[in-house]
Amino acid sequence: MNVKDFMTSDVVSVEIPGNRDDVLKILKRTGISGVPVLKDGRLVGIITRKDLLRKAEETQLGLLMTPDPVTIGPDATIQEAATMMVTHSVRRLPVVEDGSLLGLLSVADLIAALAQMKIKDEIKGLYTSQTFAIWEETPLPLVGRIMEISGFEAIPILDAESTLQGIISERDLIRHSSIEDMVEVSDFSNGTDDDEWTWESIRDMHTISYGISKIQLPNRPVRTAMVKNVISVPMNAEVSECALKMKRARVDQLPVVNGDKKLVAMLFDRDLIRALCRGSS
Repeated sequence: MNVKDFMTSDVVSVEIPGNRDDVLKILKRTGISGVPVLKDGRLVGIITRKDLLRKAEETQLGLLMTPDPVTIGPDATIQEAATMMVTHSVRRLPVVEDGSLLGLLSVADLIAALAQMKIKDEIKGLYTSQTFAIWEETPLPLVGRIMEISGFEAIPILDAESTLQGIISERDLIRHSSIEDMVEVSDFSNGTDDDEWTWESIRDMHTISYGISKIQLPNRPVRTAMVKNVISVPMNAEVSECALKMKRARVDQLPVVNGDKKLVAMLFDRDLIRALCRGSS
């Protein structure tokens, strides 16, 4: 199984110089998590949902993007691709040959490959034990900040009785975000200690107003934006079984529950592809 067999050839990309708002529209419309950035037809970077949420006030694509992304060739194996994604902590690899962008291989593409491989190994050891959850009344702006600090792309949502109610992901945050324009005022005084009513103080006081725009999340409870129909798996679920569920539901994660249906962990797609790394070792 090679990269060229699973990569997406019809790649949505953006050119620099370009507009951040156009990237946001692409991510909202397609649901994808990132787009390659080209300059004069050559790959120079990648912009992801995480970049937009983390740099909410930045508008220049050159400053938003991650420059010089890790790439892979079309004839590499999917095991090699999985190892690169895990090693470099990335969710997508541009597929490049002779300097030209041929396609994009994402974690979702590797999940599709896993779903075909009929791997019977249990997921034990693949899911993370560092799972945490948030209350369903948590405001969306705070959820965005929690995701930024934690590094998690998705977080389970609990009610007051600790019952799993849903999942919130970066994709959901982007879908509910908007561009808000505002005016900020900056004071460029010379810091003089003269009396504030002297002509020198008034003369040296410079104030400038300028417009900025930033990505904003509405101040609503997370329960209004979360995905409610949550698909969970038991602790002894099989690798390919979980990959198939992720593929069919088009989700990046699955809650792992015990025999009492209580949440014990989260299985993320980035963790599940480590099963491919086992195969390459």
